Amino acid sequence: MWIQKTIHLNARKRGFHLITDEIEQQIHDIGSLSVGLLHLFIQHTSASLTLNENADPTVRGDMESHFNKFVPERAPYYRHTYEGDDDMPAHIKASTLGTSVTVPITNGRLALGTWQGIYLGEHRDCGGSRTVIATIQGE
Repeated sequence: MWIQKTIHLNARKRGFHLITDEIEQQIHDIGSLSVGLLHLFIQHTSASLTLNENADPTVRGDMESHFNKFVPERAPYYRHTYEGDDDMPAHIKASTLGTSVTVPITNGRLALGTWQGIYLGEHRDCGGSRTVIATIQGE
């Protein structure tokens, strides 16, 4: 079985946001699968998807702090600056972290580790709503 759905995420402030529950609420089809894969792809160049700590929110804050230091705004060598100081760093962060994640499905549930969750990395100050394509395959 193959299913593809478009998931719309509400606009969020800049940072890392745990979106596992929001994704699971919009993909009811996994409940009928004994084995499969969920592939999530974000259709944006200034936001990312990644997996990380789902329990302690300080991890998300530390991720944001690290990436802001690692990829600073207003670097003198940036040429793509006409969309704001946060735009070029957002592109670099999105490319570094990636635009997709794949999660196994086992017995109708996402087979995430105990402390794993799906993160949306919002790398713009005002990124707006985001669109994720969810592709489910399994039996």
